[in-house]
Order: sequence, then structure tokens, then C-alpha cells
Amino acid sequence: MINLITEKKFSIEVPEGQKKERIDVHLTHKLENATRNRIQKLIDAELVIVNGKVVKQNYKVSPFDLIEITIPISPRPENIEPEEIPLNIIYEDDFFIIVNKPPGMVAHPAYANYTGTLVNALLHHSSKLSNSNEMTRPGIVHRIDKETSGLLVVAKDDATHAFLAKQFAAHSIEREYWAVIWGRMKSSSGEINKNIVRSPSDRKKFTTSASEGKTAITFYEVIEEFDFASLIKLRLKTGRTHQIRVHLSSLNHPIFGDPNYGGRSIIYGSSLPKMKNRFENLMKIMPRQALHAKTLGFIHPNIKELVRYSSELPEDILLLLSELRGF
Repeated sequence: MINLITEKKFSIEVPEGQKKERIDVHLTHKLENATRNRIQKLIDAELVIVNGKVVKQNYKVSPFDLIEITIPISPRPENIEPEEIPLNIIYEDDFFIIVNKPPGMVAHPAYANYTGTLVNALLHHSSKLSNSNEMTRPGIVHRIDKETSGLLVVAKDDATHAFLAKQFAAHSIEREYWAVIWGRMKSSSGEINKNIVRSPSDRKKFTTSASEGKTAITFYEVIEEFDFASLIKLRLKTGRTHQIRVHLSSLNHPIFGDPNYGGRSIIYGSSLPKMKNRFENLMKIMPRQALHAKTLGFIHPNIKELVRYSSELPEDILLLLSELRGF
């Protein structure tokens, strides 16, 4: 392991006339290349001092407050090994990489997944990745679930990382997903607006709530309908954990094959001939949730113009659709 640690120190005086706002929000706007997540971690580590005192994330700044920030900087640990794993790169320039992640790949090393991750592959592909996150997540601006396929943007430097992270925080990123779901939606397009909260019965899952949790909004549009399933595209206004999967499950239209939210049971079409055999065959084709992050759009950090990237559906979803059309 590398033990060398350095640090940067900053002092900021809150200007006269500054409205009251949370200190994590204030510093995200004031510090170049800062993300709110990183600022919150500094506050939790007692590395943010206001008028000589340690504060919490919800402290609201006032005019003339003196804020002192210490940012530790250390090299990446040597135990995150670059691995020669093939990457499907849709686009790359000096600022970011657009990767089409295959299903089954975890974004970054974590418990029980220390190798074979997107980060391991990225470290082999490029020596230039942002350091805005913990050392196990170089370049990672956002994530999609392990078994969800599709596009991710990876930052090559801290300025790009912060620029993109602020767009995600402001919900201005264009994200379009395609999914195969059980049944047919009542309308050809619509909005799902249901709060999402962690499930009280299983802390690894989430559910909808009328009064608790975080606001979550998903827009959908039907592309194609089958006997007992549909292909739809979805656009996220917010980006909650498992948002699409939870929203569709709450409407009794879970994503086909989803093991956590009801997608691996016969929801519709049980009266159709030989449905059990059909179902078993389809589950072999789709051992995961049939969800793909197809399109990603955002303001480019350098040219400051909207850029948009798209990807083809993976082979397993294409095969699933072929079988559904055959029925």
C-alpha cells in the first residue's frame, strides 16, 4: 500500500448578502471541481470548520462565516489492479469516455466484487481518470445496476467530473432506458410519479410510498406490444436507486426477468396455451432484468453544447424480443 498523504487547505468567507443555505450546497458551488458527495464526506470527517467549530452537513451558512476546508489527497491504493477486460467504448475524447456496460459487470470494486469491475477495466484502458470519488471509484460519475446493461459516462479529470456531477444533481441529464415489461400499459405514454423509500422488510430493496421517501418521476412510452408483454422506453426526471424497476413493479408491470421486483413470475398470459413452457424458455434467455440504458445526453464540459450518445440493445434482449414476436 502507498502511505504518502498530502492535503490542500482552503479558506472561504461567506459574502455579505448571502442567503442562508446548507453548507454542503454552498461549498459545492464555491469550490472548483467539487461534488456534493465529496463535500459531505469532508464534513463527516470533521475536515470542514466554520468559525473555528466543526459543523454538520445541514449547517446553514450566514454572511461573514469563515469556512476552513482541508482536503486530503493520496494516490490510488495499489490493490486496485488494472485488468485487461474488453470494453465497448461508444465515444472517447480528452474529457470523458462513454462505455456501453454489459450485464453482469459491477461499476467499481466493493464487497464481494473486488475484481472484474468496470473500474478494473478502465484502469487498464486509460491512465487518466478523475480522483473526485473514493480511491475505489476513479472516473465513476454515476452507476447503473450490475444486471442492467447500457451507457455510462466516465470522467477523465476532476473538473469534468464536477461539471457532469452537477448536471446529474440538477436532473438535467438526458437518460433513456428501454425495457421489456410484463403486460400492456393502460396508456401509450404517461408519467409515473411515486415517492421511493427503502423497503422496511428488505433493506436491499425499495418500494413506493404516498407520504415518505424521495420524489421520483419516470416518463414512459410504449414502443411495441406482445401477447403478454411490452417493449417500452423510459426517461428519468429523477435518478433514485432502482427507480425504474420499483415504479414499474408498483403498477404490476415488472420488468421481465427482474429477480427482486416480481419479474420472474407469470404475471400475465397464464391462460395462454403452453404458457409454462414458454415462460421457462424465456427465463433461460433472460436471466436478468430486461433493462438497458440506451441513450445518454448532457452538456459537454469543454464545448458547452449538448451531446447525445446511443447504443444498440444487447443480444439477450434482442433474442427475447424475437421470441415474443414469434408467439
